[in-house]
Amino acid sequence: MLRSRALLGAIALTLISSPATFAEEPDSTHADPRHAAHEHAAPRGSDHAPIGVMGDHRHAQGEVMLSYRFMRMDMNGNRDGSSRRSATDVRRDFPVAPVDMDMEMHMFGGMWAPTDRVTLMAMVPFVRLDMKHITRTGRRFVTRSKGLGDIRLSALIGLYDDETHHVHLNAGLSLPTGTTTAKDDTPAGRQRLPYPMQIGSGTWDLLPGITYSGRREAWSWGSQVRATIRTDRNRHGYRRGHDWGVTGWLARDFGSWLSGSLRLDYADTQNFSGDDDEFMPAVVPTADPNRRAGRVLSGLLGLNVVVPKGPLAGHRLGLEVGIPLVQHLDGPQLERDWTATLGWQYAF
Repeated sequence: MLRSRALLGAIALTLISSPATFAEEPDSTHADPRHAAHEHAAPRGSDHAPIGVMGDHRHAQGEVMLSYRFMRMDMNGNRDGSSRRSATDVRRDFPVAPVDMDMEMHMFGGMWAPTDRVTLMAMVPFVRLDMKHITRTGRRFVTRSKGLGDIRLSALIGLYDDETHHVHLNAGLSLPTGTTTAKDDTPAGRQRLPYPMQIGSGTWDLLPGITYSGRREAWSWGSQVRATIRTDRNRHGYRRGHDWGVTGWLARDFGSWLSGSLRLDYADTQNFSGDDDEFMPAVVPTADPNRRAGRVLSGLLGLNVVVPKGPLAGHRLGLEVGIPLVQHLDGPQLERDWTATLGWQYAF
């Protein structure tokens, strides 16, 4: 209940930050101020949010944008609540302790605007996961999984636009295209890997959200509230936890082609519902569905570059790196150390 109230409050705050969110939709016979303002201006780095934010902007009718992002997250060491726990400490309670995990994702995206008000978006991820472990006897081993993740389809629906402020609804659906049966060799033989090493959710998930952005001269800013609502348990008998988050950014142009940004991101993930009978939560904490929740506040720095002219005019590059400022985990579970996103975008 408290989390639901917090989500509703964050959505309300985002709506209030735009002075006319619920104003009448602009007359379709007049140019959308968002696009009219750009018709006579060269593209700027800060026209888009930091590269780590997805679904942040819409396009003019008929416009297409292709994108690619490479994302990496490093998790090293365990945490329970707000306190760190050593691998030795974890092995007092479990025969096996995770010690390190690397996640890499290649995200291919496409956007197309059938109208000025609506932009359709598809995101196709390819994921690689590596996790290192140590047993009570000191034996070390690594498990790996990789493959297609859960594909996301979304519609970005404009609610309000003027020369400074823009608000749109994010309405998305996650398809269960990622595997939930990844296996690898372990000291106990070839086994189905625990929850964090499975690439997909195995469920159809709803992806609601709302995004606000604004600009004045060299400065731009924005915020986004997002959520993932799991609709049912998968065929293994469990449902990943619902999650929600809110992010806000401030960016400044340094010339027409370069911008820098600061961003805060808060993510809240709940524990799983149900469990997979094949897993043994008494052996390793990653197999426990009640040790998956956590709340993380991260700070991120970003750069956006847009090529102003020449054969690559209009191509964009973005880089964003971040570290957790505060994290509280239902552990022991691996804590986040840092994240990085490098991306390319091109609209035509």
